[in-house]
Amino acid sequence: MKIALMDSGIGLLPAAVAVRRLRPDADLVLSSDPDGMPWGPRTPADITKHALAVALAAAAQRPDALIIACNTASVHALPAIRAALEPDLPVVGTVPAIKPAAAGGDPVAIWATPATTGSPYQRGLINEFADSVAVTEVPCPGLADAVESADEAAIDKAIAAAAALTPPHVRTIVLGCTHYELVGERIRAAIEAVGAGPLVLHGSAEAVAAQALRRSGAVPAPDAAPSGRLTVLQSGRESELPPAALGYAEGRLLQAVTPAV
Repeated sequence: MKIALMDSGIGLLPAAVAVRRLRPDADLVLSSDPDGMPWGPRTPADITKHALAVALAAAAQRPDALIIACNTASVHALPAIRAALEPDLPVVGTVPAIKPAAAGGDPVAIWATPATTGSPYQRGLINEFADSVAVTEVPCPGLADAVESADEAAIDKAIAAAAALTPPHVRTIVLGCTHYELVGERIRAAIEAVGAGPLVLHGSAEAVAAQALRRSGAVPAPDAAPSGRLTVLQSGRESELPPAALGYAEGRLLQAVTPAV
């Protein structure tokens, strides 16, 4: 079987690793857009144009399912991508994990890009799944870009700024951008340094990986032989994992467990 994932950049790594853990024998296609990133500042129409091109490049590899491992693309381009590819290719979007985060009834903070924070899309999810709990929307300017370039100083600065906007009593945080999952432990450390008690982080990688397997008709087989191949596409060109990806445990894991061709 083969699962494709798409994003503007390396935010797809957490979901790719989640798929690899569920099915070590699955081939993976990682399709990104270094020529067009970042997508966040673009207009919705332009985001859709770029995301659709990345999706079509992934679809040309004939996967069994496609994960849109990007919150921005899921907000703006999911209908267009589904219209172009389904029903032949199941398409799984990424939704911030607001529903499970709010299930415990405790206050929640949602860390997201400035474009997503306060958006009708995010407010709709809050109204639907978290109307009975206190929710703080925290914009994180520059964090996704810093993660994408593996700029350690910029990551620390952006996390510190977002932590300062997070109420100290909040112990549950939704990571509303797939890039943020790559620095989850650094976010945890920053919040726990100024707050009281352990922190619970809610990402989307595990959920979208499981949904992709369901949509493809596959079942988890975590004990399968680690035989899955890795194809990397950058703006449609076959490539290698970018150097920044190897700055994270997820990128190194993918490289380490992928059989040599």
